[in-house]
Amino acid sequence: MGKHLFRSSPPPEKQTAHQTLAETAVQECMSNINTVISKWTSPSSSSDQFLFSTNSRREAEEFVEAVRHLHITMHRLAAVNPSSDKLIHAQNLMQSAMNLLESEFHRVLMENRQYLDPESVSVRSHRSSRFSSSTPTSVSDSEDETFHEENTTEEHRFSGGDSDAMDDLKMIADCMISSGYAKECVKVYKTVRRSIVDETLHGLAVERFTLHQIQKMDWDTLESKIRSWLPAVKLAVRSLFFGERLLADHVFSSSVNIAESSFTDITQEGALTLFTFPENAAKIKKLSPEKMFRFLDMYESLANLFVEIESIFYFDSAVTVRTQVISSLAKLGDAARLMMNDFESAIQKETSKTPIAGGGVHPLTRYVMNYLSFLADYSESTAVIFENWRPTSPESYAGEDARPEELYSSPVSVRIAWVILLTLCKIDGKAQPYKDVALSYLFLANNLQYVVVKVRSSGLKVLLGEDWVGRHEGKVRQYADKFEKLAWGRVLTSLPENPAEEITGEEATELFGRFNDEFEAAYRKQIAWVVPDPKLRDWIKLSLSQKLMPVCTEFYEVNRFGLGGDGFNVRYTPEDIGNYLSDLYFGSRGSGSVSTKGSGSGTGSSATGKSHGGRSH
Repeated sequence: MGKHLFRSSPPPEKQTAHQTLAETAVQECMSNINTVISKWTSPSSSSDQFLFSTNSRREAEEFVEAVRHLHITMHRLAAVNPSSDKLIHAQNLMQSAMNLLESEFHRVLMENRQYLDPESVSVRSHRSSRFSSSTPTSVSDSEDETFHEENTTEEHRFSGGDSDAMDDLKMIADCMISSGYAKECVKVYKTVRRSIVDETLHGLAVERFTLHQIQKMDWDTLESKIRSWLPAVKLAVRSLFFGERLLADHVFSSSVNIAESSFTDITQEGALTLFTFPENAAKIKKLSPEKMFRFLDMYESLANLFVEIESIFYFDSAVTVRTQVISSLAKLGDAARLMMNDFESAIQKETSKTPIAGGGVHPLTRYVMNYLSFLADYSESTAVIFENWRPTSPESYAGEDARPEELYSSPVSVRIAWVILLTLCKIDGKAQPYKDVALSYLFLANNLQYVVVKVRSSGLKVLLGEDWVGRHEGKVRQYADKFEKLAWGRVLTSLPENPAEEITGEEATELFGRFNDEFEAAYRKQIAWVVPDPKLRDWIKLSLSQKLMPVCTEFYEVNRFGLGGDGFNVRYTPEDIGNYLSDLYFGSRGSGSVSTKGSGSGTGSSATGKSHGGRSH
């Protein structure tokens, strides 16, 4: 009884019935498919009509469904009658159907290049793509919204009849893959899409250079390549690679492996060309400090895009791309650290001893502070690059900044503060050659004021803090006070302590004469001195005017009639003194504007013994 229950094959009558049903199903599918193939491949068919188009999409869907059904019924027939003649005919017909689908797949890809460009694809597919939810990391919501806001103008590309191109491709790919023709489908897809990626990168001026070629470039040429690379990498990641990833995911949604391998084969070569460039550029032999900012530009671009790159190339077959980006970031960081060390070394080695005319701002101060203010714009990148750096304070400088690492929490802030400290040490030394001590203090005030203004007006203020600015502004005032005492002390002490006290005409004449001599000597000496910063210049003049003008004016008003009534021995009236003071610290006579406070028409002779130039004040 058991033998009858466990037969290895159905009874002959039942088997014949299955064969008949399977052959009938195959025959029916073949008839439907053959009709469509004949219609769309016959010489009489219109050259401008295609199976996958707006007017025939319903027929295309029915054709794809018939092909799938044929594939299923062929398997059923092969199971019950593998030697059936209909299997051979069905296989031949299936090949013809695949040829038609492959041709249509290629045509849709080619004819819809403008609608399937990566930027448009990314706009259309970003929110609904399998890629958006399957990747381990993704672009943040804010970046996502920004991306879509920037690209909404592309959505009109899908408003016409070709808006179904992606769905047509997916339908064909699904059918070919399920029918065992994945290789043919993928080959066509890779060929077309790789050409688009190559053309797009070429349009973005992305070129393939070897390390040797880059090493041979002069800096102007390399800098030009870097400038082209900076916008190209952003567009390539956010539009080209992102769009290609979404398109591959959509078209090959039935097979994750096919989608990922296709995307990798299409984009990897171009991506490596793009992401290798910064590493090779960072290996050039002459990395002078002035080149720092181009390399920080590249570092910042890659760092800002890294999360997106990881989310696009997250799978195992794309590990080479991710590794290259990490390597390029590391090499750019190495280059930045090397250039920063060279920058600091250049400050320490600066040995110029010629005093700056007029006590103005030293070129070293300008160079360092302009450099640092640019560097502050890259604070996020430098925070990573200089994370573990700890400076050693210069021994020649003592003060509250002698150990700046104790005052700041950020490594970048520590480094910036230390470089400024190093520069101020050098400036201290450069004040020594001035023969006039007052001028040396003016020099120190001018240079420190330049530093403070640069810090306050740039991103350096965020790094160093308001407390740093306040402390150094206090030092500027200290230098200015010492300058004033040394430069104008003799003038101020030449006037009586009590200007309202009545004295004899002889005493008044003597006091006026001494004041005239001291004022003239101070003016002559300081007419060539300079205070470039307007606020510091006004502060010095206001401080000096508040100390000098009230005493001078009162003494003049009380005693001028005692000098014969005409002020013959008074070379400088209070009005003249105000005019002369307003003319100081512009570096040369007549280079500044005269203050309106306490000014009038000059009536006395000039400090050089000539008229005041006929200037109207």
